[in-house]
Amino acid sequence: MVMHVPAEAHGDERGALLAFIAEQRGGVRRAVLGLTDEQAGSRPSASELSLAGLVKHVAEVEQMWISLAKGEPPAVVRDQSNWHECFRLVEGETVASQLAYWEKVAAETEAYIRSVPSLDDTFALPAQPWFPPDAQVSHRWLCLHLIRETARHAGHADVIRESLDGRTAFELVAEEQRVVAEA
Repeated sequence: MVMHVPAEAHGDERGALLAFIAEQRGGVRRAVLGLTDEQAGSRPSASELSLAGLVKHVAEVEQMWISLAKGEPPAVVRDQSNWHECFRLVEGETVASQLAYWEKVAAETEAYIRSVPSLDDTFALPAQPWFPPDAQVSHRWLCLHLIRETARHAGHADVIRESLDGRTAFELVAEEQRVVAEA
């Protein structure tokens, strides 16, 4: 669900991009609000996706992209042998642990994007068949890609949550706001 993202301070393009990333993260995060790990791990639709798996996936993907931009290896290396684990909790993982991990990733993303000299600066994409050879993308592109990636999965999360218990994104926003107000 799209929430209102306040206008950026004049000239704060980084702040605006980071605010839109945070807004989309909120959509995925709210989708697991009040659920047990078992509920969040269930797959109530025709898709193989679960809410727990989506939380884990978006956190891993965001971390992977920031690592790529920094020229570092990702925290979790995925290939054909373990790709399926990207979309489900495995031994010892919980929704809470994945949300906590994602919070750390989000802080790393913000710090990194705020530290790059220019959003026009580029980094190389890996040699993968889905990327053009020798492709470079800007940090602005990276932010837009993270918005798109997270928004796509926030939409999936809305459908899955409503399939689980009928709760809509509007109801979850209201619940989140109530919890924050009571804290």
